[in-house]
Amino acid sequence: MAKCHQNDVGSLVLGHHDPTGSATGGGHFRLWNTFSASSFRRIIFDAVSCGGSSRYHHRHRDDDFSCSSSSSSTTISDSGNLKEKQGQGDSESHPKPNARSEKLSDLLNIAESEINAETKKKEEALEEMKRIVKELQGEDLEKQKMAASNVRKLAKEDLELRGTLAMLGAIPPLVGMLDLEDVHSQIASLYALLNLGIGNDANKAAIVKVGAVHKLLKLIESSTAPDSSVSEAIVANFLGLSALDSNKPIIGSSGAVPFLVRTVENLENKSSPQAKQDALRALYNLSIYPNNISFILETDLVPFLVNTLGDMEISERILSILSNLVYTPEGRKAINAVPDAISILVDVLNWTDSPGCQEKASYILMIMAHKTYVDRQAMIEAGIVSSLLELTLLGTTLAQKRASRILECLRVDKGKQVSQNYGGNLGATVSAPICGSSSSCPKPDGGGKECSEEEEDMMSDEKKAVKQLVQQSLQNNMRKIVKRANLPQDFVPSEHLKSLTSSSTSKSLPF
Repeated sequence: MAKCHQNDVGSLVLGHHDPTGSATGGGHFRLWNTFSASSFRRIIFDAVSCGGSSRYHHRHRDDDFSCSSSSSSTTISDSGNLKEKQGQGDSESHPKPNARSEKLSDLLNIAESEINAETKKKEEALEEMKRIVKELQGEDLEKQKMAASNVRKLAKEDLELRGTLAMLGAIPPLVGMLDLEDVHSQIASLYALLNLGIGNDANKAAIVKVGAVHKLLKLIESSTAPDSSVSEAIVANFLGLSALDSNKPIIGSSGAVPFLVRTVENLENKSSPQAKQDALRALYNLSIYPNNISFILETDLVPFLVNTLGDMEISERILSILSNLVYTPEGRKAINAVPDAISILVDVLNWTDSPGCQEKASYILMIMAHKTYVDRQAMIEAGIVSSLLELTLLGTTLAQKRASRILECLRVDKGKQVSQNYGGNLGATVSAPICGSSSSCPKPDGGGKECSEEEEDMMSDEKKAVKQLVQQSLQNNMRKIVKRANLPQDFVPSEHLKSLTSSSTSKSLPF
């Protein structure tokens, strides 16, 4: 069997031995004339295919085939039969040439059908939104209410639809619905506006630009008190709109702050817990803008916040607002005006284990300690040193840094006091002999004894202060250990521990 080689047409078509033993050109010519045109084209195609494939890559064993005659005396008709058999073998061992193209065509058709289905779905959704906006712009109250509910639902589910609905013109009619006296229409439009503004700053700006803030305040200040659900929706809208920096000055100067403060204080017990949380967060957003602090200080919010710091649910949000207020002189003055404000803030460091509360409370105290000496003295009197020492050991990295800065401020003040005390005593006794050795003070009249007693009195205040700080730190640490060990609240330390506490020095502070 002769293997077919690349483009060797002669070996494929005429590759046979002449019975006479000669392979002259005339013999080839006679064979050429015996082929029909179609048979010749087929043989040429197979030869080129065979040669081309062996030229560019190696076939697998199953793909190899021989192109030769069955014997040395094969006739032309036998060659035709051989080609037919080879064609049958190719069709059995290889898929049809158009099989892959058919699969590719199927895949393309599937992808095209999916794209068409998705496009059709988007077109239908767009047409539906156009219909909803058209109903919003109409005069039928029931259709408007239903359309507002649909906008609320669509805007809640998809972020992209919020921008599309706004571009189609949904915001102005929704804001206009706030003038209606129907409570259900008001609620539907309020929550539709709320959902349109979530995560979309352009929509927040557009809602304020068309006058939503004025209409919200108009609802609040109406002769008939708004429904509690309406008030809650209004608070939620103020929270969402105040998140945008460009809206902060507009909302702060509009008169919304007193309404939010009333919601937080909840003196009439009409606000839900969620409404209180939203109002606090909205006030925090507004307090970020410095010019809004004056509007906040015009209310009685600061005393309420300071006196409500014991509420664990809202303490961290309260401290967040106070952190923005304490940065201004007016804010610090308002905080200092609250009775026992420093003591309350120091107590926060003692009773809370929340890292956020500790960081924010230490920030407020750090700013106040850095600004005025009076506040530093009030902190010392409230026992802040032991709390700060504990915070530097057990607090977060940020809380530790802030506690260390406060301790540094207090240490500087203490050093000044000591230097002043020693400076005054030194000036009064410059001409007197130095006491402290047995030879420097006269003994007959007892002058040496009086001198040593005077020196002990001078240092007694310092020792007492250090001893008191150590005892406070030990007691606070003991309370924390008892709390973490889940021991009874009335647990009493042993007498041995009490003796250690009373006799310890600053060198034996427990961890």
